[in-house]
Amino acid sequence: MERMFSAINENKGKFSFKVSVYMLELYNDRLIDLLAENHAADAKLDIKKDKKGLVFVHGANVVDAGDSKSLYDIFEKGSENRHVASTKMNSESSRSHLILSIIIESTNKTTGSVLKGKLSLVDLAGSERASKTQASAEQLKEAQSINKSLSALGDVISALSSEQAFIPYRNNKLTMLMQDSLGGNAKTLMFVNISPADYNTDETVTSLTYASRVKLITNDASKNAENKEIVRLKGIIAKLKQGESVDDEEQ
Repeated sequence: MERMFSAINENKGKFSFKVSVYMLELYNDRLIDLLAENHAADAKLDIKKDKKGLVFVHGANVVDAGDSKSLYDIFEKGSENRHVASTKMNSESSRSHLILSIIIESTNKTTGSVLKGKLSLVDLAGSERASKTQASAEQLKEAQSINKSLSALGDVISALSSEQAFIPYRNNKLTMLMQDSLGGNAKTLMFVNISPADYNTDETVTSLTYASRVKLITNDASKNAENKEIVRLKGIIAKLKQGESVDDEEQ
């Protein structure tokens, strides 16, 4: 994060920047806003895509971050609200998938061209066997939801790696959220945590197999850019939709 803001500061002479962030968890097939104020975590959240194919979540709190410290503070605040529980295998086992999306928008001060990108950090909950975790009834329900979403993600990865015509993104909220990170206009890195213990050989092999399939996916990243004229026309349309008048200079 410090490197990102360092690059922003180095280019402030030519560009103006805006950095904002939203943070969600997928818990028991339900999206929860981890940055919600006044316990509004049950607010309706809808997964949508803009015209450029960028995924966003309508209804989620989007918070501005002016530097790396404020971004880290936002992450810490959201992490405190995440569902965790103690199991036989992990004293602080994640019971949900975490999605932290950082939206970066830059405007060229000379041409007015706007570039928009998103950095998504996704922490997937681990797939653990119930016989090993000795989970409670509620934790078993959580595990079933986790495994269901990971299975859906596996199906998407399999379809992408074999270049199938149809990719089943809509089979699960997790894959809908990760759609713009997995296929097409994106660069994707996957880090896999594994155990060196013989006792966890099955889980380790499963995780590495999962990762090897991801490696076969080929993406083609390109800039999400809008020129000055498009920005001007969008501004006019927005004013007209709100019933405001448009000056002759703007037309």
